[in-house]
Amino acid sequence: MKFFIDTGNLAQIKEANDLGILDGVTTNPSLMAKEGIKGEEAIAQHYKTICELVDGDVSAEVLSTDFETMVEEGKKLAAIHPNIVVKVPVIKDGIKAIKWFTDNGIRTNCTLVFSAGQGILAAKAGASYISPFLGRLDDSGWDGLELIAQLRHIFDVQDYKTEILAASIRSPLHIIKAAELGADICTCPLDSIVGLLKHPLTDIGLAKFLEDAKKM
Repeated sequence: MKFFIDTGNLAQIKEANDLGILDGVTTNPSLMAKEGIKGEEAIAQHYKTICELVDGDVSAEVLSTDFETMVEEGKKLAAIHPNIVVKVPVIKDGIKAIKWFTDNGIRTNCTLVFSAGQGILAAKAGASYISPFLGRLDDSGWDGLELIAQLRHIFDVQDYKTEILAASIRSPLHIIKAAELGADICTCPLDSIVGLLKHPLTDIGLAKFLEDAKKM
């Protein structure tokens, strides 16, 4: 399973990249706003900086919801850097835009996926990735991990090439379960990635080793 970091923070991206396990970045307007990035030119420059920092795909989201404007925005985003993947919402015009992008050699990440039906349409339109939102599904009383399992089964049966990018990760356990269920990628905050390292027995064992080392 590949690891993407879900942030617009350059320091966090660098820290994750320095671990040697980072495969890409996802971000969105909300995450950009948290970093104080505003305006088309500033956003484009920030995406370029991220692409130069990480050797992997970087999802850049369109801000519009109609087909024509999404296509225009997507073309501009894709022109920023070869690693840019255009993130498009799973709405009617979004599916049309994904098909247009696919036919014109622009890779896409279909976002805000909450059902298998939405995932099927995105895959049929040629999306490079789909992003099912686990945490938000859990918040609404549904099982986000069940959707990952359902999508994995459908994509394998139908031989869809679209990769399943587990998003809205809330904990290290989400990452482990998504990996078990066959998600191709997991995108998550830095603390969830680092959280995979933590175990009390590791801390106890290391403390014992260090204590014994002092006696040598």
